[in-house]
Amino acid sequence: MIRKHIPNALTCSNLLCGCIGVVEAFHGNLLLSCVLIALALIFDFFDGFAARLLGVSSPIGRDLDSLADMVTFGLLPSIIVFQLLMKSIPELRDIWMAYPAFTIAIFSALRLAKFNNDPRQSQGFIGLPTPANGILIASLPIILESASPEVSAFILNTRNLLLFTGLMSYLLVAEIPLIALKFKSFGWSTNQARYLLIGGSALLLILLQVQAIPIIILYYLLLSLWNNTIKKN
Repeated sequence: MIRKHIPNALTCSNLLCGCIGVVEAFHGNLLLSCVLIALALIFDFFDGFAARLLGVSSPIGRDLDSLADMVTFGLLPSIIVFQLLMKSIPELRDIWMAYPAFTIAIFSALRLAKFNNDPRQSQGFIGLPTPANGILIASLPIILESASPEVSAFILNTRNLLLFTGLMSYLLVAEIPLIALKFKSFGWSTNQARYLLIGGSALLLILLQVQAIPIIILYYLLLSLWNNTIKKN
């Protein structure tokens, strides 16, 4: 009886991280919010893994997972971008320029709704997964901590942040098939792209640490496009 609640407990831990992160982000504690997103990402990975391993997958668990992801990887990243935009705006009266940050939350909701009702996404993703989008946004405040003045000025540029917001919102719902780390077997021929993604990402993290995350997301997108081309041929 207890084992059927383990995946949902992990999902609720993800949600708890998101709720605390929202509070901390609104108080300007962006670094703590980013750490909570990273912690939630671990819970998000293991809830699905535990459900499959224990054979207790359920529609309720799937819906609960999406609700938790909406808070942690949809709303919370929007607030982080909102706070970055607030730092980039010269006058407080121009606060309205930061409101577009919440399009990330809107498109995250659309992404999650599509995922739950799209049979094409049983073994892969169509559009950027919300956790990938969330961890990319979470990397920005951490990068800013040790960035050069030039890099900081580039990130904290209002136009750049608004363009970034629009791009990430689009990628969430784009009709682009992307790789999912779901293994039916462990052979090289059927998992080539997955192994390249894991190996390349690990190498980049070792070499560049947190600064590697934006590059990893770009690598993920390009590798998925390459994988789509290989499948068509």
